Amino acid sequence: MSDASTLSGLSGRFAEDGTHRYPLRVYYEDTDAGGIVYHANYLRFAERARTEMLYLMGFRQREMAEGLGDVTGVSFAVRRLTIDFDAPAKLEDTLEVETRIVDIRGASFALAQVIRRDGRVLARADLQLVTINRAGRAVRLPEPVKAAMETLHAKQNASSPA
Repeated sequence: MSDASTLSGLSGRFAEDGTHRYPLRVYYEDTDAGGIVYHANYLRFAERARTEMLYLMGFRQREMAEGLGDVTGVSFAVRRLTIDFDAPAKLEDTLEVETRIVDIRGASFALAQVIRRDGRVLARADLQLVTINRAGRAVRLPEPVKAAMETLHAKQNASSPA
């Protein structure tokens, strides 16, 4: 198994303002016959970015679901999602997914994700995720996850323009 330092480049990075930035390339499999990214694949791109943000925060979804380490038997499920498409991504484009924490509650948290190409916004997604146990019932965010999210959220808000 590779350690986090070896794979950290694959997980994107945290910018100085606390936003997570995840780069990706558009492959043939992501597009339709016209070479334009199929709309559902933007959700895949956003999901990858969220997973990698958690990875950089020190949380592995498989370990969390299996109850290994400090977090016991939880997963995250999308409760609500709104996505706006502004412009298409195309085959071989290099994109960046930016993720910010918007709100943290007892059992849920909200994120804003923006997918860009060369600084131009292609899609915006607002999500609410809920923490669920193995039975699929909502449970409180595990304290280590909540604390890490609150720290990151505070950094993002400190850097946000007023």
